[in-house]
Amino acid sequence: MNNLKYYLLLVVSSFLIACSNDSTKKAALLESIQPTTLPHTSLALNDMTSFKSVSSNWAIVGNANADPSNKGVFLNETGTGILMNSPTSNANDNIFTAFDHGDLEIELDVMMPNGSNSGIYFQGRYEVQLFDSWNVANPQYSDMGGIYQQWDDAKSKGHEGYAPAINASKAPGLWQHYKIKFQAARFDPSGKKIKNAVFQEVWLNGYLLHENQEVSGPTQSSAFQDEQSLGPLMFQGDHGAVAFRNIKYKLYDNKTVAFSNMQLTEYSEYEAVTRNIPDYSSLTVEREFKTDTISSKMASGQNPQKLLVYSGTMNFPNSGDYIFDMAVDGGGMLLIVDSDTIIAMDSDFYLNNPRTSLSSFNAGGHPFTLIYNKHRPFRSGFALFVEGPGVAKHQLHASSSIDPSRLIGNGPKVHIEVADEAVLQRGFLMHKGVKRTHVISVGTPQDIHYSYDLANGSLLQFWGGSFLDATGMWVGRGPEQLGSPIGDPLVSFGGPDFAYLKNRRAAWPDSIPTNSTYKQLGYELDTQGNPTFSIEIDGAVITNQLLPSIGSRSLNRVITTNSEEEIWHKLGEGDIIESLSDGRYIMVDKAYFIQLESSELYKPLIRESNGKAELLVKIPAGTQEFAYTLIW
Repeated sequence: MNNLKYYLLLVVSSFLIACSNDSTKKAALLESIQPTTLPHTSLALNDMTSFKSVSSNWAIVGNANADPSNKGVFLNETGTGILMNSPTSNANDNIFTAFDHGDLEIELDVMMPNGSNSGIYFQGRYEVQLFDSWNVANPQYSDMGGIYQQWDDAKSKGHEGYAPAINASKAPGLWQHYKIKFQAARFDPSGKKIKNAVFQEVWLNGYLLHENQEVSGPTQSSAFQDEQSLGPLMFQGDHGAVAFRNIKYKLYDNKTVAFSNMQLTEYSEYEAVTRNIPDYSSLTVEREFKTDTISSKMASGQNPQKLLVYSGTMNFPNSGDYIFDMAVDGGGMLLIVDSDTIIAMDSDFYLNNPRTSLSSFNAGGHPFTLIYNKHRPFRSGFALFVEGPGVAKHQLHASSSIDPSRLIGNGPKVHIEVADEAVLQRGFLMHKGVKRTHVISVGTPQDIHYSYDLANGSLLQFWGGSFLDATGMWVGRGPEQLGSPIGDPLVSFGGPDFAYLKNRRAAWPDSIPTNSTYKQLGYELDTQGNPTFSIEIDGAVITNQLLPSIGSRSLNRVITTNSEEEIWHKLGEGDIIESLSDGRYIMVDKAYFIQLESSELYKPLIRESNGKAELLVKIPAGTQEFAYTLIW
């Protein structure tokens, strides 16, 4: 579906939602389709036209793998979609985007071969480091995700430079995901710098590495030594091999949506202030005055029950699509622009039930009305945000209007930490959009964690770094009852890990077959608190032990089976599973590796089934032990 059709659908949906009087249908529609952010622009990687002049060390390829036997080198295949740098002594130039940027939001995937070194330079000046930092215990500014230091020629030494908050680097040869928000330096009309450039957020593989980190000048090896409002994005080509894909971005021009000629009218007739937005034309005006801001705190009196009506002009800096994001703490809101309803929250809404809506506007001033129905005496607060073309998301409400910590995602967090021994946490877990209700998550002192589904004896996900966010279980009475990994987990297929198959082509079951006898036999803990899980399937007893590796981001899985007939084990599935020359298998679009112990008895099988690649092992009858390692 193209963007125009997509946005038309969203606008029509928003209109239907605003006009609906059926709150249940309204909630269902809002849940099913709502834009939450404007789309990124994708950097085309079909050829080199997205870049300025390019040297031969850069190429567009269709596949990339780190060479297991040759440090710092890629193996590649012809095709499109991946930008690869393979520097030589004669060709090792940097590469620059054809566009210049000021404020920038960017996401991309990057792959580092073993021991490689590179960087992304914002405006060609400020470097976020790319490095093979897998298993580095104490990362520095020069490691993956660091903001590189500046160089002082006069003192012949570096300064500044900021280490990442956590080593989120994956193993070489895996795709890693960056999400970065950058704010360019600001200058007065004379060209004097009045504010440093800022890395507002730097995320790697789901971990926040930097927040609001200023850089006072260009970092080492930058293309330019001065500072400007605009500059190209630069990918370093003179150090080591690196590959990029899925590069998408948003450009911002330091503009905002603003109010003008605004008036606030306050109504106080309690009989008319119901849960719905009343017809206020017949109400008595209590106060009326000019204002340049909107805030829930403008309702007068102690614990007031009032109707606030703002009217004036909303000024849009650029033509195009705008997304409004609104939240109310007990009350109702209605936003009307150009006589069109943009967002209708005309009942009793709370902060855990925000609304978003997309509409298109021409640049310039548009008449608007904003109504706040504060019918609850002891609750107050509303928030209104907007994002547009070239306009970063920003708040339109005054900071006093609401406590920011009360907005979704900003409140208090309950994180489960791991100390000297493993921690086990039972709870609910979302897995591929389905709530699993019999899950145990295991955190270890080695910062290697996983979640296991007791209902069907399967590994659901695994991750490194911090352990578990239990906010959804315990804050606000835990309405969702959900535990969530801190960071991006590697997600397994989620079905039964073991099955009896008639032959190697038989379909893998997506749940325990109804004609099977399945028993959960519980688990036993070792001296470090690590569990060994036991299940029984049609008389076969299977144990699972998952132990973290020491000094490596990997998880060792040891399986024992005692069965009267052969049983199959499914290690994983994905769109593509590749067998590497060193015996490893690269899984789920190069998200992690599986390393099997060398054995003539257990020969892995890669097969296609239901549009997916599957990695299976047939385990013979009798008492057997089978082991492998998950590496990321």
